[in-house]
Amino acid sequence: MQVLISAELAPYRIGSGQYIFLMAIAFQQPITQKELSEKLFIDKTTTAKAIAKLEAEGYVRREADPADNRYYLLYLTDSGREVVPKVQEALARVKNKTRKGITDEEYDFLVSLLKIVLRNLTEQEET
Repeated sequence: MQVLISAELAPYRIGSGQYIFLMAIAFQQPITQKELSEKLFIDKTTTAKAIAKLEAEGYVRREADPADNRYYLLYLTDSGREVVPKVQEALARVKNKTRKGITDEEYDFLVSLLKIVLRNLTEQEET
């Protein structure tokens, strides 16, 4: 899927590793990098690199958090807001390819199983 997503997003200079950050910011802005990392279960270094790339492409801007100057709030730029529907369309095309031959019920079950796997992988080990 990542290969297909990369190909779909190439015209917008968004890699398969950045679109998830762009979409998360689009649905919850402002958001800090720390909150974004926690929400997506992605380490801070990877988040920082992805945000830097999206900022360099002109899709995201950072502003100092007035409540805590140690953090930056992330917002979409005008270009970012314009590209979000195009990214959504590209992701829908890839999703539709993955659903061929699978009923809605089967697909929903698959997604629920993957959510369980993700939760299991992200839970802290009890000692």
